[in-house]
Amino acid sequence: MADPDKPVAIVADFPLPGNGWAILNDRVIVRISGPGTDKFLQGQFSQNLSEVTSDRSPRAAASTPKGRAYCLTRMIRDGDDILMELPAALAEDTLAHLRKYLMLFRGTSMEVDPQVSLIGLLGEEAARALAGAPMDTLKDPGDSLALAAGFLVRAEPTAEGTPRFEFWQTSGNEAGLETATQLPAADWYASEIAAGVASLTAATQASFVPQMLNWQHLGGVHFRKGCYTGQEVIARMHFLGQLKKSLFRFRIEQAGPVPAPGSALLAGDRSVGEVVNAVEFRDGRCELLAVVRHDAAKESLRPEGQPDTVLVPMPLPYTVPEREKSPQSDT
Repeated sequence: MADPDKPVAIVADFPLPGNGWAILNDRVIVRISGPGTDKFLQGQFSQNLSEVTSDRSPRAAASTPKGRAYCLTRMIRDGDDILMELPAALAEDTLAHLRKYLMLFRGTSMEVDPQVSLIGLLGEEAARALAGAPMDTLKDPGDSLALAAGFLVRAEPTAEGTPRFEFWQTSGNEAGLETATQLPAADWYASEIAAGVASLTAATQASFVPQMLNWQHLGGVHFRKGCYTGQEVIARMHFLGQLKKSLFRFRIEQAGPVPAPGSALLAGDRSVGEVVNAVEFRDGRCELLAVVRHDAAKESLRPEGQPDTVLVPMPLPYTVPEREKSPQSDT
C-alpha cells in the first residue's frame, strides 16, 4: 500500500479520458466486523444499514453532535462485515473518533484492511471487462455487483455524461483490466469534481453539514432512519428548509495557484464560500467544488488572493432544488 503521507499527483488530463482505470492509493478500506456491526454504524452514520445490501452500496456520512460531517464514505456489505473507504490522510483521526462509540459493542472490531484496495473506472469498457458479464443490475449510482475478486459499484456520472464505477478489490489482481488504459489518479479525482462528489481534507473536516456538500443528492443521507449522532441538526435543516449554502462546481480557464481546500471565495470583498476540492489540468485550467451561499452564487466570484481570477459556473449531473427555495439571511 502506498505511503498515506505522500501526496497524490493533482494534475489531470484535459479533456478527461472516456475510458480507463486508476488505482486510488490515497484511500484506505476499513472493515467493521462482529455482532454489533450494524447497530454501531446505525448510531453514527446517516445511512440506514438495512439498505446496505448485497446489491446496494450507498454513500454515508458521520457527523459531530453539531451535525458537521467528519467522514464521507461508501458502505459495502461483504458477508457479515461492512467495508468503508476513507482518505488515508484522515483515517487515523476518523477511526479514533469512531472508536469512542465502538467501545460499547463488545466483540466488534474496526480496522484498516490492507488486503482491500480501491480502483476508479471511467467509461464502461473497463467495468465490462471486470464484470465479465452484462451489467444489467448496475443501473443506478450505488448499485453493486459481487465479483470473485471484489465488488463493482456504479458511481455518479460526470456532468458531461462519462459513466463511472468503483472496484473494491478484495482479492487477486486487476484481472480483466490488462487491455484497458491505466490512468493517473488525478483523472479520477477530476471526474469526482465533474460528478459533484466532494471529499474531505484536514482543512474541511467537520466544517459542513452533509447537505451543504449535496450528500443527500448522492443518496448519502437517509432522513427517516431514526437517531444517530448529528441527526437532529441534519433533519432540522432538511425538514425546515434551512439550507442556505450548498456545493457548486466552477472552472478557472487559466489558473494561477490552484485554490486550496478551506480557502475562501469572495464576492467583492465579502467571503461567500469555501473551496472543498480542486484539481489542475495539464492545459492550465482548474476545476473546483466549493460550498457557496445561495444568495451569492450568481455574483462574480473569485478565489481569495487572486483579484483577477474569474470563476466560471459549471454544471453538476444532478439538481439541487434547495437552491430555489433557500431563505436568505446573513447567518
